Amino acid sequence: MLIGNAGTENMKRVLNARDIVVVAASLGGLQGLRRILSSLPGDLPASVFVVMHIGAWPSLLPQILQTDCPLPVLHAEDSQLIAKSTVYVAPPDRHMLMRDGAIVLSTGPKEHFARPAADPLFRSAAVEYGPRVIGVILTGSLDDGAAGLKAIDACGGFTVVQTPSSCVAPDMPQAALHAVSPCSVVPLEGIAAAVVSALTDDSRKEVSMGERERIAVETKITPT
Repeated sequence: MLIGNAGTENMKRVLNARDIVVVAASLGGLQGLRRILSSLPGDLPASVFVVMHIGAWPSLLPQILQTDCPLPVLHAEDSQLIAKSTVYVAPPDRHMLMRDGAIVLSTGPKEHFARPAADPLFRSAAVEYGPRVIGVILTGSLDDGAAGLKAIDACGGFTVVQTPSSCVAPDMPQAALHAVSPCSVVPLEGIAAAVVSALTDDSRKEVSMGERERIAVETKITPT
């Protein structure tokens, strides 16, 4: 059956609907994550992926975040199929990536002295899901997430940065602001609303990532 113009536009809208949210936080980020996740609706039509610099130590981060969050929160597992209305937390000493609708955990080299790190997740999301991605940078030291947020921006995704003045450690947001011109720059209390609003925002950015840049990004996210 042939699909008319209206049907084609509706199909494009469905295929490009934003439903992947990636969030990076480091120093001072725990309370921020709890506040954001507690403000999300229980029927959020998206999957949320969280990276916090926890190193190789055993972590109770999912349990801590679950106390305030209406969505199920769990440590990501390798080869786990991605489900909506779920929060996936990068486990200790593993980068969290995405491929073919599933999670890939990697012991690849540390980035910004961290594993898990935000950049591998953000790059992976950008290449895999393009305009469907919402990237969020919260408080933290150093500059993890800036390059990944740039990849999300280049692939047509929506970018959100916490205002540095509202951060415990402003380095990560400041680096992100130098890397891209975000779609939204808001204090902590406005992050959840910005994410929910972006899920239903029909506006789309022009994709600026060329083929060579895309190949370079894909090369960097090859799991090992």
